Amino acid sequence: MSKLPAEFADLERFADWCLPTEEERYAKRLNSSMAEMQDLYDAGMARLEDIMVYVDARFPLAGMPEDAKALVHLGQSIVMVSFPVEVWKQPRVLDSGAAYIQLVKEPVV
Repeated sequence: MSKLPAEFADLERFADWCLPTEEERYAKRLNSSMAEMQDLYDAGMARLEDIMVYVDARFPLAGMPEDAKALVHLGQSIVMVSFPVEVWKQPRVLDSGAAYIQLVKEPVV
């Protein structure tokens, strides 16, 4: 069964990145290889604007269908891997040691 809308079947192989919380997405990032993140980044950045247009044009935040929510979460994961891929070349923030910021409230969706 597909997790994403049919229009985004090409991104279905990244369905394990459709995580609803920032904490889950961050943990996935830390536990992923740079090759995995590069693959998500390459495929995802090419479709990121399409994701935003699709969701913004069709759905209000409240009452969004599950496949559209999964697509939003995938978009959030794509953005989350952008700095490790583009700048740091590693999953963790450079020179951050054991520092960690925990989000106390998720945005709507």
